[in-house]
Amino acid sequence: MKRYFTAITFSLLALFMTACKKDDYTLNTNLKPVERLTAPVNNKFTKLQPATSAAVSFEWDQARAEDGSLVLYEVVFDKESGDFSAPLARIASDGGGIQNKLTLSHKDLNTLAAKAGIPALGLGKLKWNVSSSKGFNIQPSTETRTIELERPAGFAEIPVDVFLTGTATEAGDATANALQMKMLTAGVFEIYTSLKDGTFEFIDRKTGTPNNFYMDGELLKEKGKSTHAGGTKAIRIRLDFNNATATATEILSIGLWFAPDDKFLFETAYAGAGKWGATDKNITFRQESWGRDERYKFRMRVKNAAGTESDEWIGSSNQDNNRPTSTTPPSFYELKAITNNDRWNYCYKFKTEVDTKNCDVNLFFYTDKNYTHEIIIK
Repeated sequence: MKRYFTAITFSLLALFMTACKKDDYTLNTNLKPVERLTAPVNNKFTKLQPATSAAVSFEWDQARAEDGSLVLYEVVFDKESGDFSAPLARIASDGGGIQNKLTLSHKDLNTLAAKAGIPALGLGKLKWNVSSSKGFNIQPSTETRTIELERPAGFAEIPVDVFLTGTATEAGDATANALQMKMLTAGVFEIYTSLKDGTFEFIDRKTGTPNNFYMDGELLKEKGKSTHAGGTKAIRIRLDFNNATATATEILSIGLWFAPDDKFLFETAYAGAGKWGATDKNITFRQESWGRDERYKFRMRVKNAAGTESDEWIGSSNQDNNRPTSTTPPSFYELKAITNNDRWNYCYKFKTEVDTKNCDVNLFFYTDKNYTHEIIIK
């Protein structure tokens, strides 16, 4: 029995000593890099359509690890003249870097093209290869290819916020005071303001080092300033970063159109900060056989950069309306562009209490809320 326990003791001791031995396993990081890129073909031309779901598939033969284990891939992009020492981007392949394929959207390629210095509407090339890695061993592919890209109009990176600043603006050229523009749709911004003689530009943030943009005629460009001359004018500026276009429209007047009399009762005046107003104006409804008619809307008289004047009508979102009361929601007074204007449709109606009274009428084209107006009975 004593020999039995002694044997067990020595066996356990041997097992313990074996378990405590230093692990002599060494990771094998040897690999054979990618030798052949398979798609797209070298110098493949692609006309980018970043607003769609279009994509390009980059494909290559597999790399081989000496021990047969997993290899990870990155596609490396550089300028056509680059040597990959400071690439534009390194992007893991599909499947978290496992697959020997990378599906890259036209939107992402447009961004890379912009980083490479290819301008909007311009042609240029990117160079690409594939890095294979196992542990700390990273090997570039033995083949490198180029892809030729044609960029569309617009910017690769669309700002989320846009601000107006400069000596010509109402807020001056202090970045902290820059005027925020209203986003109409993704990439499209607008502001109703005034400009005086001086310079102005657009920035994408009010802190740090913002990207800046400027108007060159009807084109929107990067890195510069625009100049306004000819005195102070009420202006609507609209920027479209999707198509790199810009328009500055002078607001000559905004008048209140009284449909029953088929005429304008009065004009409003620009008061600054996107507000137009008229004070102490008498409003008297028209007597008809069926009652008192109170329908109205607004006409904006504008002038484009070429000096051509035209009318834009502003009214209700509803083709017809009931007379408002104290419980009518604020949305009733929101200002909407009327594309098929006539004398009667899309008119607002005054409250009953307005009839024969003097009133203040204010229109607000503020960038932080829906455009709207108010009628204040004096």
